[in-house]
Amino acid sequence: MPFTSMSSTVPPLLFFLFIVIFNLSISAKSWPLSQENKIQEQDKDPFVGFNIGTDVSSLLPPPDLVKFLQTQKINHIRLYDADPELLKALAKTKIRVIISVPNNQLLAIGSSNATAASWIGRNVVAYYPETLITAISVGDEVLTTVPSSAPLLLPAIESLYNALVASNLHTQIKVSTPHAASIMMDTFPPSQAYFNQTWLSVISPLLRFLSKTGSPLMMNLYPYYVYMQNKGVVPLDNCLFEPLTPAKEMVDPNTLLHYTNVLDAMVDAAYVSMKNLNISDVAVLVTETGWPSQGDKMEPHATIDNADTYTSNLIKHVFDRTGTPLRPEVTPSVYIYELFNEDKRAPPVSEASWGLFYGNTTPVYLLHVSGSGAFLANDTTNKTYCVAMDGVDVKTLQAALDWACGPGRANCSEIQPGESCYQPNNVKGHASFAFNSYYQKEGRASGSCDFKGVAMITTTDPSHGSCIFPGSKKVGNQTQTVVNSTQVAAGETSSRSLLSRGFCASIMILVTCVLLPFW
Repeated sequence: MPFTSMSSTVPPLLFFLFIVIFNLSISAKSWPLSQENKIQEQDKDPFVGFNIGTDVSSLLPPPDLVKFLQTQKINHIRLYDADPELLKALAKTKIRVIISVPNNQLLAIGSSNATAASWIGRNVVAYYPETLITAISVGDEVLTTVPSSAPLLLPAIESLYNALVASNLHTQIKVSTPHAASIMMDTFPPSQAYFNQTWLSVISPLLRFLSKTGSPLMMNLYPYYVYMQNKGVVPLDNCLFEPLTPAKEMVDPNTLLHYTNVLDAMVDAAYVSMKNLNISDVAVLVTETGWPSQGDKMEPHATIDNADTYTSNLIKHVFDRTGTPLRPEVTPSVYIYELFNEDKRAPPVSEASWGLFYGNTTPVYLLHVSGSGAFLANDTTNKTYCVAMDGVDVKTLQAALDWACGPGRANCSEIQPGESCYQPNNVKGHASFAFNSYYQKEGRASGSCDFKGVAMITTTDPSHGSCIFPGSKKVGNQTQTVVNSTQVAAGETSSRSLLSRGFCASIMILVTCVLLPFW
């Protein structure tokens, strides 16, 4: 080709290839940013998280705890401290975490900017963004439990916030403090609610800080205690989110708004209380709510059935995104108190009985949250099994096994000699299969996994080898899938980066191959 012809052809070709490479590189660079924006958008949707206390005698080691959270599709947790091992274990997962400053550290942080900066460096900067820390809760119910520390509360919050500003993390991580419902007065009807005047010197500037920084008002709201303190006035069904006839709905006489549950009324009381102080742009975040599954004779309504009803209906209510009567466009996110029973807590009995699971991850009761998406992968109505308890004497276990395979009409054919579940050939192994067969046959109904106290419910699939237990969906494989999918998500940026570099390399080779003959 003549030189003049080549010169008229090559520049447009070079220009075209340059545009292609430029667009590919821009796309590769912008992907992490778009992914971060996507995550931030997801965080705007209402969610259900869990508080994780540590007064548990058999709490899982941090790596196992994180795997359990992933299996259950739990993506939001709140800690009462900033446990370094757990924060490390949460790295490169999709689990968002609120960390906390315990009440006994308020004095040091509220009195020294340097101490606050050190706390942020040690507990936030050291882990973020690999660990998705979303907020810091400073103290817990300080105004009502340790009122002597009240003057230090806002200085501590502001010092921590300033340290976040210095680290350029103040837009990603919010700072607030959880309050008890008792800081509000006359909470029903909600339209008459107001903050306790005793604490206005703290609450007013705190609300202005929350408004300025876009942080939520954290509230610990318990319809259980409302019911206990107002027996005969507040119906139990109103506290449990149970369906109500119009006649049973609570009506605010000033706004004529109808309330079908107590929690919505408490949230709206918080909004009204803030409005009375000229604050209307601060969201309410319910940092604690729940219902105990067991209590002493003074707490007869602390039962498994009521705890199941409250928690299941609460989860459905949040995911229905119906908001509150006063603010139907805003559905508050909630953190359920709590994930595990804290069996080391002091009496009353109910104090140790707020969890959905025992420390060994066995469910305390069976949630009914079908239709709530992927949340709580155990949906314990769908993925639970019944097995023999450890430590039961063989004679008692054999009697229960005989009943299950006889009058109970469980399918025990698979534990006969030569069949897939005959091994291990012992009473406990055979009893677990028989108990589970009966439990699944009965539709996992309440009381169908007891066998006079020798059986227990578990979310761990007892299947092994070629022995597949009734109801099994191969949870072991599913768990691995969950973990792997999280790992893929965590490594997706590098994979896409490699992919984009591969594209760019391919384009460069193409450029060389196209232009080389001309030169």
